[in-house]
Amino acid sequence: MAHHAQVLIVGGGFSGIGLGHALLSSRFTDFVILERASDVGGVWHANTYPGCRCDVPSHLYSFSFAPNPDWSATYSPQAEIHAYLRRCVDRFKLAPHLRTGIGVEEARWDEEDQLWHVATSQGPWTARILVSAVGPLTEPRLPDVPGIDRFRGKVMHSARWDHDHDLTGERVASIGTGASAIQYVPEIADRTGRLYVFQRSAPWITPHDNRPITDAERARFRARPGRQRIERAKAYAAKELLVLGFAKQPRLMRLLEAVARRHLEHQVADPALRRALTPDFTLGCKRIVPSNRWYPALQKPNVELVPKALREIRERSVIDADGVEREVDTIVFGTGFHVTDIPFADKVRGRDGELLSEVWAGSPRAYLGVSVPGFPNFFMFLGPNSGLGHSSMVFMIEAQVEHVKNAVRALDLSGATSIEVDQQVHDAYNARLDKKLATTVWETGGCRTFYQDANGRNATLYPDWTFRYRRQAVRWKPGSYRLATRPVPADQGPVATADAS
Repeated sequence: MAHHAQVLIVGGGFSGIGLGHALLSSRFTDFVILERASDVGGVWHANTYPGCRCDVPSHLYSFSFAPNPDWSATYSPQAEIHAYLRRCVDRFKLAPHLRTGIGVEEARWDEEDQLWHVATSQGPWTARILVSAVGPLTEPRLPDVPGIDRFRGKVMHSARWDHDHDLTGERVASIGTGASAIQYVPEIADRTGRLYVFQRSAPWITPHDNRPITDAERARFRARPGRQRIERAKAYAAKELLVLGFAKQPRLMRLLEAVARRHLEHQVADPALRRALTPDFTLGCKRIVPSNRWYPALQKPNVELVPKALREIRERSVIDADGVEREVDTIVFGTGFHVTDIPFADKVRGRDGELLSEVWAGSPRAYLGVSVPGFPNFFMFLGPNSGLGHSSMVFMIEAQVEHVKNAVRALDLSGATSIEVDQQVHDAYNARLDKKLATTVWETGGCRTFYQDANGRNATLYPDWTFRYRRQAVRWKPGSYRLATRPVPADQGPVATADAS
């Protein structure tokens, strides 16, 4: 017999925890959070590679309703963020609603029953409302390189780090120079016998202003929470200013590009290495990564930058684009995640029986990154074009939490059995996004990134001020959604017990 919940939330990271807190605050109790891992935390539970740290200021990368005065540094390490999320589960009494170790295998909307039927690794569920809170950084991406299955040494992705494997003295190939590699390479460089860093394209690296937060500062934050709110506001304002260069006037990125060039020149003396580390695109086109340790790590005597793509993997070696072979014992892939080809979209079938991935046909789109026509009573977090290249995703999550909570309330108060975004509203919203995206640095900066989907569209980032997004998401507009009512069995009861005030 299937388990049932009025709201079934898939994912126990920031999004799932944030929505759970909001529902309980509205006196809505009939919900369950399914988490496939053994613990909550999402990306901050899965990513434990050496040096893993958030590149958004600590005071901003946390819930506004749950400030943490005890961060150890201005940019939080992974373990502290994970511990923070576990404390939030306890503090907001979410544990009774949490089920760990349960993965979702398939979900389909039943128009007759007006229910979602969800197959999981621990048996079937039904739900009135289904919410995907799995996030975009959940499924590691491996490059399509011939021979990857033939390698006889150790292979691991940065998001699935094997801490039992000792790299001491080994010959290691690190593939990719994105945000994860730029953190773990400096950490493992001294342990390896030889470290080859494969760089397909050089990233822009800016100086990192991370520092320890003193005991006195933490004491002040505990005694006067308003001080921490001020620090959060300052961090938000500083990050938001980057929108001017990203989305409004891309030529302004030259100012930050000059800072990055000076950083490179200051840390790398060798002209040939400096040329290899100089990007050939406008700063901001790809993700900007702060680090004071990346360039020094590449100049260690046992480290070699390979400014070539990986062409082939053999049983005991890797081959670069020029055909040069290097023998290695371990391969570490810092090659990112499936972002635009959202894996959860391969599991969700809407009213017409089509998978969400089939409806999207390679170009994900959603209203506010949250809802899609043809998928009643279904909402997602951090969906298409609700990502950021400059600020805190927690800010966006909180805006989406309010939107989803308002949708649940609207469904409850109306007495309807389904709620679905209007097709014209959805299309008009995405048309406006496309118009704004066309003049951003992500489109004009001369690069191709994981931001772009299979059809070349930037399906990842939001091209405007985040406060504008929040205002649009939080202000409920009844005309944006269509409510429908179909007879359902009496034993299914009302939609919710949400506070209607």
